[in-house]
Amino acid sequence: MPIALVVSDIDGTLVTPDKRITPAARAAVAALRQRGIGFSLTSSRPSYGMQALITELDLQLPIGPFNGSSIVAPDLTVIEQHVVPPDAARQSLSFLARKGFDIWLFTNREWIAHRDDDRYVPREQHAIRTAPRFVADSTPFVDQACKIVGVSNDYAKLAEGEAELQALIGAHAHVARSQNYYLDITPPDRDKGTFVTALGARLGLPPARIATIGDMPNDVPMFGVSGLSFAMGNASDAVKAKAGRITATNTEDGFARAMDEILHIGE
Repeated sequence: MPIALVVSDIDGTLVTPDKRITPAARAAVAALRQRGIGFSLTSSRPSYGMQALITELDLQLPIGPFNGSSIVAPDLTVIEQHVVPPDAARQSLSFLARKGFDIWLFTNREWIAHRDDDRYVPREQHAIRTAPRFVADSTPFVDQACKIVGVSNDYAKLAEGEAELQALIGAHAHVARSQNYYLDITPPDRDKGTFVTALGARLGLPPARIATIGDMPNDVPMFGVSGLSFAMGNASDAVKAKAGRITATNTEDGFARAMDEILHIGE
């Protein structure tokens, strides 16, 4: 059955490590459009951090920011939005502080951070083209939290924190790493998989006609609800094991190569 919709992750997948879309990736999205195949993005990024890509790729379908827990039109009009339950948000902030992780909090309008670490803050600012508001205490924003992030360059400690926090609040929030250095807490019962399912329903498409591509644990839920799934070559073995196919890395135009496979299905 031919693919009619592709949903892609952004960081580690669509873009290079320095957050660029390569000419091959841009051409691949254009080729999908010419073939009548829909294309959308879902990411841990906030919607305002996806705006430049929406413009650059001339996207026409809704996108799924905050790990798919919101559905937003290309003009950034909110179609559906959820926040982290306040109790789970407070528990998350307390847990991240105890672990010594830097804490970021994202609302649907701004990025709240405690300090400029001269490493990940500049990287995130470059990626989402938005500057943070620095505050001493993020608890006043817990009722508005679309996403909370624990940030650390200790990847092993962050992976351990992922498992611990899942055990602590797993029934009340979605906990997963979107990068080796980012641990995301997003609304419960919403993930990239639910976004893919919702978008497919809006378009009247069964899972068999949807393809997905990603590189991190937070991408795995969408692999299970699509007929064709790709893991990037830079993904971990655990993520690769959940995907139907494996493409090249994001430094080797793995995204474009996967799209070429999709375009040649059935030929």
